[in-house]
Amino acid sequence: MSFEFTPARISGVVFIKKKYFSDTRGALMKEYEITPFANVVSDPFKEEYISNSKKNVLRGLHFQREPKAQGKLISIIKGQIFDVAVDIRPLSPTYLRYVSKTLSAESNESIWIPPGFAHGFLSLSEESIVLNRCTNEFDPTLEGGIRWDDPLVNIHWPISEPILSDKDNNWPLLSGSALQSNS
Repeated sequence: MSFEFTPARISGVVFIKKKYFSDTRGALMKEYEITPFANVVSDPFKEEYISNSKKNVLRGLHFQREPKAQGKLISIIKGQIFDVAVDIRPLSPTYLRYVSKTLSAESNESIWIPPGFAHGFLSLSEESIVLNRCTNEFDPTLEGGIRWDDPLVNIHWPISEPILSDKDNNWPLLSGSALQSNS
């Protein structure tokens, strides 16, 4: 099998190890195949993004609300990132807890983040290129975010002063169990 699936400590999040084949000509790695992923990814992908980030750039924590909540398959094309998924499912026993892992192009790992999670990552290398496949199309009216340093989530980022977009720097702090919107 080309893929090894390992469930994370929060239900629904899965780490994926991909097989890498190389010889004197170069290398080949299968990124995705519908049949092995059928037990992990329930909806088809509807859009893809590729982001290029410099070292210490933090993107996130972003999510989409229903009816267009997004599942995301995150893969690293180049570099290394510290990836974070925060459970924002209000009825979940792991509500506002997070899973994090360092992922790199060399490790051949991806992460599946189901709908109901906020996602963000920090670029740890001089340049990180990340492929993000989503199960729903982005809708700015349904966009939400959690501030990267929100004390209710208390993520242990490997940096204290990341480079942030104005939007990511200005997400309001969570209060109680209410998730804030961008509108």
